[in-house]
Amino acid sequence: MDPEGRVARRRSSLLPWLLLLWSRLALGTLSFGSSPHGVLHDLLSEQQLLEVEDLSLSLLQGGGLGPQSLPPDLPNLDPECRELLLDFANSSAELTGCIVRSARPVRLCQTCYPLFQQVANKMDNISRAVGNTSESHSCARSLLMTDRMQIVVILSEFFNSTWKEANCANCLTNSQELSNSTVYFLSLFNHTLTCFEHNLQESSHSFLQPRNYSEVCKNCHEAYKNLSSLYSEMQKKNELENKAEPGTHLCIDVEDAMNITRKLWSRTFNCSVPCSDTVPVIAVSVFILFLPVVFYLSSFLHSEQKKRKLILPKRLKSSTSFANIHENSN
Repeated sequence: MDPEGRVARRRSSLLPWLLLLWSRLALGTLSFGSSPHGVLHDLLSEQQLLEVEDLSLSLLQGGGLGPQSLPPDLPNLDPECRELLLDFANSSAELTGCIVRSARPVRLCQTCYPLFQQVANKMDNISRAVGNTSESHSCARSLLMTDRMQIVVILSEFFNSTWKEANCANCLTNSQELSNSTVYFLSLFNHTLTCFEHNLQESSHSFLQPRNYSEVCKNCHEAYKNLSSLYSEMQKKNELENKAEPGTHLCIDVEDAMNITRKLWSRTFNCSVPCSDTVPVIAVSVFILFLPVVFYLSSFLHSEQKKRKLILPKRLKSSTSFANIHENSN
């Protein structure tokens, strides 16, 4: 007789006693601290009680009533393919943690670009890998196209779409490193925040008086102006390079850094940027305002001169009329 079948039938025969024991526990007639030997001792032998306990522990641990090993006909991954899957899983976990940690303030592109490149390489390795068992069951087919969910594909597409939405390529070079303009902008950004913090510490010594941010506006004006000018230059350069794709943004790290700085400068500190070309602007404005006055004045003077030319003296009128009468009589 098959020994596995005999064990299965033995377990099936002990299942009613196990259900009885669990029902007693559920109804409260048997406390969890008491032993089942005192309850079922009169009904089962010592060997059967031990088998009931083993069966209970097996079920609680998820073993079930069936065999403890997987069926031999289930598909299994090759060791090399399983290693690729584990590498992709570990890289994806690291990239996911980096993305979440860099959410606020946004430091996604400058912090996570090495991990994103690593995940992309792992995905390429899976796509190109072929299992050693047979040509028809490749590693790529097993991991990417076997089931309806395609978890690996969905996860890879999520990373790619996130990277594209953040437009991190705008901050990186072709060799997947931070560009010089991005590094310079981040350096100016950190310098501006340091200036804000330093002047805030100096202006917060007096707690009884209302906080005055005039020192921040005065001492950090040059740093803020340089940062804003660089951001405008980067925007213009990006628009020139992407004329075929209107609405293209800078990378999310640069945009978020500039938004944070502008909110602090205008809303929190209530600072303003004075215009350095005030005198030329005022001169041009006054000239434009006086243009209508000059126009109407010149028109009036010109019309008066025409009137003077058209009006004839009275003596000239009488002599002219007399000459006309004399000519008509002749």
